Amino acid sequence: DVQRAFVEAERFFLRQQQQQQQTDDDSSSASSSTMKRPTLILHVTKDPDAPPPPPPPPYLANLPDPQISPTMTMLSFYSFPPDTGIPSPESTAEQLKRLWRPFRALGRIYVAREGINAQMAVPTNVLPNFLECCTLPAERGGELAEVLGEYMENGMNVDPIPVPMEEFRVNPAFRNLHVRVRSQIVADGLETPLDWQSAGYDMPPLEWHRRLKEAREVREKMERQRKEREGNESEEQNEEPLPPLPPLPIVLDCRNNYETQVGKFELAEPLDTVNFRDSWDVLKERLKDVSKDAPIMTYCTGGIRCVKVNAYLTQEMEFTNVARLAGGVIAYDRTLNEQAPTEEPMFKGVNYVFDGRMGRRITDDQLGTCYTCGSKTHLITNCKNENCHRRMVQCEKCSGTYSGTCSEGCKARVLNGGMVPVKSVIGSKTTSTDQEDEKKEMEYDDEENVVYSNLDDYSDGHSTPAAPLLREIEANTASIFPSGAHMVSGAMQGSFLTTLASMSREGRILEIGSFSGYATACFLEGASLAGKLSGSDMGTREGGGPFVLSLERDARALGLAAAHLKVMSEFGMGEEGAKEASKIRSDGVEDFEKDSVSFTYNDIAGCELIRVSDALATLEEMTSENPSISTAPFDIVFVDADKTRLKEYVDILVSNDRILKKGGLILVDNVLWKGLVLDAASNGSGYESNSEDEDENSSTEKEREALRRNRRARKLANKMHRFNSAVVKDDRVEVLVIPIRDGLSLIRKR
Repeated sequence: DVQRAFVEAERFFLRQQQQQQQTDDDSSSASSSTMKRPTLILHVTKDPDAPPPPPPPPYLANLPDPQISPTMTMLSFYSFPPDTGIPSPESTAEQLKRLWRPFRALGRIYVAREGINAQMAVPTNVLPNFLECCTLPAERGGELAEVLGEYMENGMNVDPIPVPMEEFRVNPAFRNLHVRVRSQIVADGLETPLDWQSAGYDMPPLEWHRRLKEAREVREKMERQRKEREGNESEEQNEEPLPPLPPLPIVLDCRNNYETQVGKFELAEPLDTVNFRDSWDVLKERLKDVSKDAPIMTYCTGGIRCVKVNAYLTQEMEFTNVARLAGGVIAYDRTLNEQAPTEEPMFKGVNYVFDGRMGRRITDDQLGTCYTCGSKTHLITNCKNENCHRRMVQCEKCSGTYSGTCSEGCKARVLNGGMVPVKSVIGSKTTSTDQEDEKKEMEYDDEENVVYSNLDDYSDGHSTPAAPLLREIEANTASIFPSGAHMVSGAMQGSFLTTLASMSREGRILEIGSFSGYATACFLEGASLAGKLSGSDMGTREGGGPFVLSLERDARALGLAAAHLKVMSEFGMGEEGAKEASKIRSDGVEDFEKDSVSFTYNDIAGCELIRVSDALATLEEMTSENPSISTAPFDIVFVDADKTRLKEYVDILVSNDRILKKGGLILVDNVLWKGLVLDAASNGSGYESNSEDEDENSSTEKEREALRRNRRARKLANKMHRFNSAVVKDDRVEVLVIPIRDGLSLIRKR
């Protein structure tokens, strides 16, 4: 009731304020009376007839103070409740946060209809209470019995060695308690969910250890027999044949490739996937000729992926002798230390874990190859440039040399805190989300009269149609990136980009953010026109002439862009190119794994796509004395990347002439952000939000999700308004904002 009163009062105030503003705008002078924000005085009294509060649950009785715990204990668990799973993930997420708050627990928890996946750090002095909270039966007051309790696969994986609080504070595995609602607790990419209760044999860790040791002995016997046969090939054999040995199990490592690089079980075959959703095609290829009753053993970090893999093996591929390591490598490590400490571990190297520790060292074996120098190491880390954050294997020496980063560019970014001074902070990390109104079908009569729905449709109808190849690029993007289809430039803006490129001095374009290559193709077409008009020779990156250089960090998007540019370079932008490009939808594209790829177009314009981890750091490195990417200056720089660092991009491009020529153009996309910059500007410092109250009073999850999207859009509109306001005051540039699609800012360097 209190929350509802405040929400209604706030909404009433905002409505009255808007009406007052309209009245002031319509009158010659502002009104002398301005409505003030209302004050509510709430008188709360105790109801003498109210029943006493219920007693606390047993796990909170005599609860120690978690803030004085000398250590933190790492743990993980997951559950797949049968039948209906979790009916309301949103309610369950709120319930977990409420019940775990007294323990001061930290961690990352995903909740979906299929179950719960958690990695956590809990103060050790309240660990028994926390475990009881998660496992208490419903008849004794347990609130989580329907989602955790007996449905936790193999119970909880509790690390046997607590982390001292002093060490935890310096390098925390988790900083907060994040409970997130997801569509799946492990994204698998399967079109139809499987029965997670039917996933083969859950093999206990010690049995797994024994089976692997036996398999190793069998393999060694096979090797000895092979050598004996080779040594006796020329001798006459009168001995009886040796008794057959039992078949070796197929041991599959279901983790991603960066995990298997630093540690794995003996005899294991890594699936070598970049993402878990890639596992199914790999399994089909690896097991296509394997007998359906062959012994298959799978493992992963904590056991959850193997549930899905083994469900797929048994239900989709019909294998009958499938087992998985109960609790994963984490449970194996703990069980061996507790119950068989003298046994040699069959797992060698480091077990990668998904928290701030990155890895737990099980043996001294160094299986990884350093990303920067190629030497052997067991260390795995993330690049300390927050905007790169590349996950990599890196030796201790290179970690020191590069200050914990992956390259000289990222090192400079970290050490200098940004090589160009930032005059304003433009907010938080996001991705481009422009939006275009759907074009409505035009109706023609016999006299070719056309009914247009709006000026955008009219302008589009009186402009030269987009090239056939560009239409196929749009279709491919919608097929391969359905949630990002709106991010392509589109016919109207694409034509404008081509025109600008064709009018430039040399046709030299730098694009920051390739995505699927639509704008890249438009720029390349314009660059070739500029080259033909000027009689230029073939353009190159370092030597000048018509050339398009495009930077992108997403490997899958870059793979699609490269496929489109390859078609354009070989078949052109007409119907032949469109026909070839249409095949991409059926053939699919692979993630871009090279550093760069180059093309030529119309025998005059060059083009190069380069994969980068942080475009801003790359630009800064390009301005240095000896850059790794050397270029002649560009006529146009198109910025369609991180919307939260636009001012920094502009500062770099304006502060020196190594990248952008004097008089050159900087094009910044999405500067009107769905028109919401109008409201951001009218509210002075930006939108005000009652997000928590709005969520509480939204009756359905659909309404709450719409509110969350709306709040995100408003926040980004605030940031875009601040950028627009800052850059127009910069006396080093001239600015023209064009209301095309989601807004395009033309910034001319003086």
